[in-house]
Formats: sequence, C-alpha cells, structure tokens
Amino acid sequence: MPHSNPSKPKLLFVVEAMGGGVFTYTVNLCNALTRWYDICLAYAVRPQTPVDYLEYFDPAIHLVKVKDFTRPISPKKDIKAFMELKKIAKDFKPDVIHLHSSKAGVLGRIAFAFGKTPLFYTPHGYSFLMQGVGGKTKAMYYTIEWMLAKLPCTTISCSVGEHQQTLTLTHRAALVNNGIDTRELDEILASSQDTQLLVPLKESILKGKNAPCVYTLGRICVQKNPQLFQQMAQLLPEFDFLWIGDGELREVLSAPNITITGWTNRQQALALAQKANYFVLPSLWEGLPISLLESMYLRKPCLVSNVIGNRDVVEHGKNGFIGDTAEQFAQSVRVLSNPHLCQSICDTAFQDVMEHYTVETMAAGYHEIYNKAMGAMQVKEHTYPM
Repeated sequence: MPHSNPSKPKLLFVVEAMGGGVFTYTVNLCNALTRWYDICLAYAVRPQTPVDYLEYFDPAIHLVKVKDFTRPISPKKDIKAFMELKKIAKDFKPDVIHLHSSKAGVLGRIAFAFGKTPLFYTPHGYSFLMQGVGGKTKAMYYTIEWMLAKLPCTTISCSVGEHQQTLTLTHRAALVNNGIDTRELDEILASSQDTQLLVPLKESILKGKNAPCVYTLGRICVQKNPQLFQQMAQLLPEFDFLWIGDGELREVLSAPNITITGWTNRQQALALAQKANYFVLPSLWEGLPISLLESMYLRKPCLVSNVIGNRDVVEHGKNGFIGDTAEQFAQSVRVLSNPHLCQSICDTAFQDVMEHYTVETMAAGYHEIYNKAMGAMQVKEHTYPM
C-alpha cells in the first residue's frame, strides 16, 4: 500500500463495475474528494474501461486492482475477491468504506458490515430492476438486496427514483444525485477543437454524410435497448444514427443509417457527441446516467425512456422528452425541428445540470454524509471480521 496522508481521514472505495458511466462517476468523485480524504480505490477492469484509465485519476489516489473481481457470479472467484478486499482494508485501515454497484455491494457488505468502520453502498441501478433476465433470477437479486439491506450499512442512492426503491428495503438511506465535472468537459471540448484528428471525426465515421445525427453512448447491451435505437433509425431514414461504443448486441443495429464507432477514448466520444444533434437514451433501467447529464450540459436535446434515473432528471417537454416506444421517440425528434422550442429545451437542461448535477454538489453531499458518520462513531481503531 502506498504512503498515506496522515492529516486526512481515509476513504476506501470498492468498485467492480468500473466501465461506462460508473467509471466517469468514480473518476470525478474520487478526484473531487481528495480535497478532504486520503483515498484508496479497490477496483476491477471491464472491457469498456479505457486503456489509459490510470491517467484519469489524481496521483494522490491509491489504486489497487482486485484481480478476482468479476461481474458474473463465480463462487471461487468471489471468495478470492472477498479475501482480497479484507486484506486491502486491513492494510489501508479506512475511516469510511463506500461500495459501488451490485457485486461490490454484496461482497463488501458481508466483509465489512460487522466492523466499526462506517459503511456505505450505492447501487447505481438495482440489479433486480434488470430486464432480459428470468423472473427467478430477478427474484434472487431482490432477495439478496433485501437480506443485505438488514445489515448495518447505509445505502446512498444516486437518484430520487433509486432512493424511493431503497426506502422499500431499508430505513438506512440517503440521497446524493450524480454529478458531472463541467470544467473537465470544457477542457476536453476545447482541446478537441485544436486536434486535427478530432475535428473531422464525425465526418470520417459517417462517411461524409451531412444529415442530422441522433446519437447515444455506451455498451450495446440489453440495458441500453439497441432494439429501440434500431427501430428509430428505420422510422427516420433521413437521419444518421451514431452509437458511440460497442458491445455484444451490435448485430441488432443493422439499419443502413446506423454507424457504430467501437470503443473510443473519452476525448473522441465527447468530440463526436458535440458534433451530433440529438441524444437518445432508450434504456430499460438506469441509476442516474452520466451520459444524459453530459449531453444536457452539451446543450443537446435529450430523448429518454421512462425509467428511474431518466425520469428523475428529464421533465417532458421542458428540458427534454420522455418516451416508451420508437414511434414516440421519432415524433419527439420531429417536434424538435422547431428551432425555438429546441433552443429553449436545451437551455433549460443546461441550467438544470449547473444547478443540481455538478461534481462539486455531489462531492459536498458525500462529504457531509461521511463526516457525520465519522463523528457519530467517535472511534479511531477499527476491527474487521475475519
């Protein structure tokens, strides 16, 4: 374990799902919290994790890779990951532990719930809300969350809708909305304008076409509902459709006006988003999507599905549009051809992000919760169940 800063309390983050929006969230929050905390991040790498992910983090953060962290349930690997997490905590001696997403939430609550260290868990979209899995699997996920919610751990939800779900499981609940680093976005977008490779990026990927462009970002998987994206493209053949990302369901996106970029770095993804016209997020479930907040900040008109997270941020007809079907999404795109309406919606969305969804607001919310918990404990020595 690298040398720690003795003047700051120690915060251990445990993140298995370090890809996509959770990766951006983790980077932004960890970097912001270094102001108050000595941070250790125990993590795993996913296929969508950037190759240069280490460069995103403040050098003061201790990064410890948990080699046996895996997304699927694997008793052998899960036991090994459990023991790795115990050792990391024993070596780092944190004052606060915060678990992120389902796998970290399961292993971490079992590992640390009976110690004296304040323990927190953020689901980032409860696993029992997942679509595309059988009823028995969803029931199993719910039972696991219900049982673990009885342990002495506070669940900090990342959206109002997720918080409402949490309150059905436990009274030990708090809410801190996700937020984005707007200064980082400004820096990336400014640098992309100066990079000859990035300026023509949209034109080269879309083969020089100049049609209006509808885009989304993320993994092409069940959660992100590529079937609806495909249906939209078929309903709007005069538009280009751009999926920034890759994934196991890419073959679903077969319409001739759809382009898939494959995995790109963050600078390229934001440059493409900036050059596109409409953002669509037809997800089947969410926590509070970072890609939505970033697109709102970019002043892109946003069309989203009616699920937790999306509907907590978007107010239909005011700062974006909510839909359930491809036909509704397509109709919203046509309505947005009114430039005055489109501008009003984009300006309102931008202001909402600046007022409620910045990394500064998010970090301050977590700091207040952590600080209160440490003060309540009034204990310097921590024990970890063996």
